[in-house]
Amino acid sequence: MLLPRDRGELKVMDWSHPCLVLSVLVGLAACSSDNPGYNSTHRYDYCVLGAGPSGLQMGHFLAKAQRNYVILERNSGPGSFFDIYPRHRKLISINKIYTGRRNREFNLRHDWNSLLSDKGDLLFQRVSRDLYPAADAYPRYLSMFVKELGLKVRYSVDVGKVRATQTPTGKRYVLTDQHRVDYTCRVLLVSTGLWDPQKVGFVGSDLVEGYESISVDPEDYKDQAVLILGKGNSAFETAQSFLGRASRVHLYSPSPVRLAWQTHYVGDLRAVNNELLDTYQLKSLDGLVEGGLQDIAIVRHGEDERRRQSRKKRREKPGGRKKGGGLFLTLAELLDNQEGKNSSRVSKANLPVYHNDNFSLRQPYDRVIRCLGFRFNFSIFDGSARPPNSEQARGKLPGVTAWYEGRGTPGLFVLGTAAHSRDYRSSAGGFIHGFRYTVRAVHHVLEQQYHSNPWPSTKLLTTQLQSWILKRVNEASGPYQMFGVLGDVILLQGSQCEYLEEFPIQALPHLSSLSGHGISKHGLLVLVMQYGLNRTDSLGPGRAESEWTQAWRSNFLHPVLYFYDRLPTEKDMRRRPSGWPLPRPKAVHHMIEDFLTEWDGPISHSQPLRRFLEHCLSMDLRAFYAETCFRLSLTHRKPPLFCRQGYLQKQGVAGDHHLWQQAAEDEPASSEEPLDPSRADPSFPSCLTQAGASMSLGLKLDF
Repeated sequence: MLLPRDRGELKVMDWSHPCLVLSVLVGLAACSSDNPGYNSTHRYDYCVLGAGPSGLQMGHFLAKAQRNYVILERNSGPGSFFDIYPRHRKLISINKIYTGRRNREFNLRHDWNSLLSDKGDLLFQRVSRDLYPAADAYPRYLSMFVKELGLKVRYSVDVGKVRATQTPTGKRYVLTDQHRVDYTCRVLLVSTGLWDPQKVGFVGSDLVEGYESISVDPEDYKDQAVLILGKGNSAFETAQSFLGRASRVHLYSPSPVRLAWQTHYVGDLRAVNNELLDTYQLKSLDGLVEGGLQDIAIVRHGEDERRRQSRKKRREKPGGRKKGGGLFLTLAELLDNQEGKNSSRVSKANLPVYHNDNFSLRQPYDRVIRCLGFRFNFSIFDGSARPPNSEQARGKLPGVTAWYEGRGTPGLFVLGTAAHSRDYRSSAGGFIHGFRYTVRAVHHVLEQQYHSNPWPSTKLLTTQLQSWILKRVNEASGPYQMFGVLGDVILLQGSQCEYLEEFPIQALPHLSSLSGHGISKHGLLVLVMQYGLNRTDSLGPGRAESEWTQAWRSNFLHPVLYFYDRLPTEKDMRRRPSGWPLPRPKAVHHMIEDFLTEWDGPISHSQPLRRFLEHCLSMDLRAFYAETCFRLSLTHRKPPLFCRQGYLQKQGVAGDHHLWQQAAEDEPASSEEPLDPSRADPSFPSCLTQAGASMSLGLKLDF
């Protein structure tokens, strides 16, 4: 072996020296550990497949917990989806920077792009301050996220096969890349997103252009008639890009358009993309049509095909009209079998206008564009590792449990947009501002399941519960964004309680095993943010309630508390009323919707909440001045909980031995009883007992 000297000379090494041989072997081993190509298998506890926002979000939590993990990304940088989509390069995720608040948790309610981290300034606003940012900004933000947090990402690793194997230490997942290098892991976290365009097979589908490959230059659509299949944001985004160039634009799909401001679902049509609704309703040649996609055909009339060929040269002349030819939408049932195979040989009898001269789409189109969204790529999973298709979202997403583990694939969890089947069309789990919280919930499940670390919780005195709930409903971003999906669970324990934040409420029957926390005989409360079930005109005069006694009729997003004296079962979850996120509780409390989303009114919010909690806990939760605590301590065997946990804990005037003994008792059984004047200490003078009865402020709840 030849090694260079300091002055560029070459020296012949003596391989008989054992130390030299050992040092070379160690060096080769070090090189092989840095380059995955040298080893055929690499072992980790956690493999994260995909370096999009959900994969990097999970990477942060794994790194923070100091777990053995790797993030595998097939492209050369993170967030490669945003390098291509949306095609017209404008995000519809809100980037509201100025909220008038300094509270970081509150501000995340209106920041739909930032990921969660412990660095207060690692926010998307560092790369863009636009309300609707450019798509190119997001890969830059993700690169910054990776660099500043030091996440372990391997780029240019294209995993083409995923399988599960049984080893002596348990089940493991094996991921094989393009170089036949294997990565094995105990837990596989799939965050690949949705890449495969959704297609519908029909006659003439070969004549249709796809959203993923169309031109984004508006001039290419000048004076053309365009038919777009689909009525989602991608369809309207495409239409809006050339609305001022095309002669007419029609959108066709089975369902009517759904407006996000009506449905409260951010995946429905957003106002930033809906200019075509104006041109449609104001009769300016554009429009929307409903009809099935499976039953149509896209064809060229034989005569139109000859004309198209003869126009081919004319299109290249200056001032010539650029057209792609006469494409007709017809019904498959109007095509006979022979002609259905060749879309350029249909006759007039094969077109709907021959049978109905008022057929909406009777005029030919120059282009037909497919904008039907995307689906999950199931092809890389073999039978041992393939999650099933979900029953929701027309099967285009994998089926997962309420805690996002693949059904039938233990140890395989689905993250991000691909896990949207749990809240499809009902919450924000398919979008960054929603799944950043579900990813955190999955990490809590992993910590409990594989490392016996229980779900993080806060222990509170029961007298502090009302204040804590008000703090959460006014600040917390997780339940606010993942309404009806993530909720705060309060485990009641008499004079104390345990507060678990952002638990997936559809997994409530498995609370003990997933969180590591038990349920006491006192039951539990679940705090959820949800919209009302009463469908009203979203802009009509009766769209909101303002009287707290009518809180249950609230239409807008508002907090709801459910009280259970026992943990709901899977059977209870299946039988819950339609539209309800949880089964019927023993008691329920709606906090009246608020125009400012500030639930801090003493009459409309605080007092009804306290009375509900008192009803569920059977105890007085009021706060008292020291003088009142003193008087109640003299006249009652068990003063209010506030006095026992505060005033009588060696504060204020000391009572006699018997009174101190009662105040020191902290048993749950003694804390759940309401004030009762008849149980005043018999050793007290009768006059004081009667005075206590006359001044007692016991529970008298009027609901």
